[in-house]
Amino acid sequence: MANRMQRAALGLALSLMAAAPGLAQQTYVTPPGAGSPYPPPDPQDWWSAERPPPPDAADPMARRRLPRAGPPPVVTPVEPTLYRLWGLPPLQTQVVYGGEAMIEIWRRPSNSVDQIVIRLTARRDGKAFAQVRAGRACCEPEIARRVGFDVELPTGYRSRILELAQAPVWSTPRDAVAQEGNASVGSICLDGVAYDLIRLTESAGGILRRDCEDAEVGEVADLLETAIGAAMGHEPRIDVLLPNGADFSRERAAYEALIAGGGRIKPEDRPRAP
Repeated sequence: MANRMQRAALGLALSLMAAAPGLAQQTYVTPPGAGSPYPPPDPQDWWSAERPPPPDAADPMARRRLPRAGPPPVVTPVEPTLYRLWGLPPLQTQVVYGGEAMIEIWRRPSNSVDQIVIRLTARRDGKAFAQVRAGRACCEPEIARRVGFDVELPTGYRSRILELAQAPVWSTPRDAVAQEGNASVGSICLDGVAYDLIRLTESAGGILRRDCEDAEVGEVADLLETAIGAAMGHEPRIDVLLPNGADFSRERAAYEALIAGGGRIKPEDRPRAP
């Protein structure tokens, strides 16, 4: 019975194709300018016409020559293609001079796919910039509902970014957990927000990952407060994803209490090989 039904379905498909030659090879293309009062663009002009370069805020380190030795060493867990999906120049292509720094924050909630990326740039000409993106990083080939903005930051941010790029916290373990003074193992957090922090300077890179446990996040509170503070107030659709704003006082207090009680932020325990 199954074979008979399959043969009948195949015969129907073949008859439809015979009645409409070329149906299998037909390509459906949305007419350019459909529903628009303007004429469609000239195809050749679309690819050959000059386009204005992006403004400084959208690509602060643009139009720089790579050194003869090749691209500078960049320490980042993010692939260049993922940066492109978020609408950011890949960190791997950025040329940073002396007196400059870049800091990235990737905010990843454990109970949501709504992520935020914040990149702060301090340039040697005295300017500082923020590039901020938010979107749903799941279930579709692109970053769904992506929104973002690029702005030049007020005076004072440059010195703060440079200061944070040299903070002692960058010498702490990349993957770490909080361990109480009288505990034998580190704490585990399953519900909250994890952060990946990345820095790039002329002579150094760095990566930190802090999971959602308050004391772990409190160790990097200075970085998070500056980055999220720079991201707030420009795009309401991003602000609503930050219910606590740039307030990390609870996490900072948890970290201080951990240290005062003889605890520490230690390297994450690796699972034993079988």
